[in-house]
Amino acid sequence: MAVSIDYFERKLDEKRRLTIPSELRQEFSSGVVITKGFGNYLHIYSQEIWDNEVEPALQGSILDEQVADLNVKFRRGKTADELDQKQGRVTIGQYLLDYAGIERDVIATRAGKYWRLEKA
Repeated sequence: MAVSIDYFERKLDEKRRLTIPSELRQEFSSGVVITKGFGNYLHIYSQEIWDNEVEPALQGSILDEQVADLNVKFRRGKTADELDQKQGRVTIGQYLLDYAGIERDVIATRAGKYWRLEKA
């Protein structure tokens, strides 16, 4: 039976790497996209969800100011990376950590098809 995890807490290591729980690594096998969130937190998407759901949503009308604002919000500082194969870690840029006020302790909560990462 598959284990469902909707919440986890971690400490970032000295190189700003977040270790994804082993039960979730398959979810991120396509890659990891990290962006600023709507508030002072980060969003973590699998590359598959980013490509198939977020990207199309950001392609609205060229004259739609709300779509433009969302593009700026999610693309400024966006990173895309692969989990390291040995320990399932991904590095988070310092500018993203600063935005979310995260120093070392983090809480990750599933928010539908993506994760919200915030300071503990």
